Amino acid sequence: MTVQPAEILLSPSAMARVDAAAASCMESYGLMRRAGEAVAACALRLFPAALRFVVLCGPGNNGGDGYVAAAALVRAGASTTVHHLGDPSALKGDAARAYSAASLPSQPLSSYAPDPGDVIIDAVFGAGLARDVPQDMAELVARLTEARLPVLAVDLPSGVDGMTGLVRGAALQATATVTFMTRKPGHLLLPGRLLCGAIEVFDIGIPRRLVDAEAERLFVNGPSLWQNHQVAPAAGDHKYRRGHLTVFSGGATATGAARLSAVAALKAGAGLVTVASPAGALPANAAHLTAIMLQEINGKADLESYLKDPRRTTFVLGPGFGDFAAARTYALSLGAYGRAVVLDADGITAFRNDVKTLRTAFSDGGTRLVVTPHEGEFVRLFPEVSAMPAGKVEKARTAASELGGIVVYKGADTVIAAPDGRAAINETAPPQLATAGSGDVLAGIIAALMGQGLPAFEAASAGVYLHGEAAFHAGSGMTAEDLAASVRPLT
Repeated sequence: MTVQPAEILLSPSAMARVDAAAASCMESYGLMRRAGEAVAACALRLFPAALRFVVLCGPGNNGGDGYVAAAALVRAGASTTVHHLGDPSALKGDAARAYSAASLPSQPLSSYAPDPGDVIIDAVFGAGLARDVPQDMAELVARLTEARLPVLAVDLPSGVDGMTGLVRGAALQATATVTFMTRKPGHLLLPGRLLCGAIEVFDIGIPRRLVDAEAERLFVNGPSLWQNHQVAPAAGDHKYRRGHLTVFSGGATATGAARLSAVAALKAGAGLVTVASPAGALPANAAHLTAIMLQEINGKADLESYLKDPRRTTFVLGPGFGDFAAARTYALSLGAYGRAVVLDADGITAFRNDVKTLRTAFSDGGTRLVVTPHEGEFVRLFPEVSAMPAGKVEKARTAASELGGIVVYKGADTVIAAPDGRAAINETAPPQLATAGSGDVLAGIIAALMGQGLPAFEAASAGVYLHGEAAFHAGSGMTAEDLAASVRPLT
């Protein structure tokens, strides 16, 4: 099987460096012409019934793409008008050349009045927007939103931050988006992803070596990230070679979360799964477990005795656990004994404002700690990082560096980050994952993959991906039990 390279994402600053490098060895205006003509071709293909194309051009190179697109549409015989933000006579470089070459009348952005049958080509701001849109643009966004006209965005819908996906004051809702060479983080992160519509990526001829040279170890989450690391099942395998995973149970009235993790782990291919249960919860767990084993553990001494068996390599701690003091004790013991751990839910909250202690406990033996916080848990474990004026990718990377482990910053746009700077953004999370117990299932999947030999970052990335695939398989209306039952191993 041929493994395709991972799909890289370029930040706006990295894309700017790619453009500069390309300009040093190619005619940069030729690249702008290819970009603008690709936009025009896409507009004609996607909106054949348009009565008029209205091209909105900004004060930079995104606007230059718009002027090229407008000229191409006129040559194709399409009714086309142009509106500009700022003074077109102040344009510089390739954008000025594109404006001059188009030789089309242009009116201020504020003068545009939407008409039925119009199709908007949004070339006002691209991915590099780093400030709130001006008032003229905000007012136009309101008018276009009310008019509900189709919008084709160039690079990103104007108002969307290309690095964070956040809205800078106001942003257009695009029907489709045309971008160049690679997608940007803002195409995948929320709410930007929801504002882009269908995304098309055009290769405008920049050599791939220039793109790769500026890659920042940021990827779209997908099989190419872990396929080179998979340990395929072999005829000589036995249950311990496929990983022995232990999930800690909460008390007598809080056992379900641990069982969800355990079932998901078994479905994800773990060779042996044990639920470690306090005495009071043994009857409830025993009544529900068959293929999953049960072990009584009532405190640190019991756990350390359990850890004397070196085959017990991987643990999930936190789902439904309840006892924060015990969670801290157990996590620190697991760290001291060199075990791999997925820390979720109450296991994360047990280390509120104390990531340093957690880092120290797992500082030896390579990267073997994965934390899976949702937004609230992220704030508890990483309060200073959470307060940073930054986007989700930057926060996840900073948190992973502070932790010395893998951070799975959950949400509809989950970001997986490693302490060495690698990060992946997931785009396969259907809405039905927003249900109680979903995170417990994810923790079990990730731990199962770690137990089968995947490195922590790859296991976390694959686990997030399989979690989404299981939700698609389970369908709408699913419960966490349905989700766990729908988990499949890596193939």
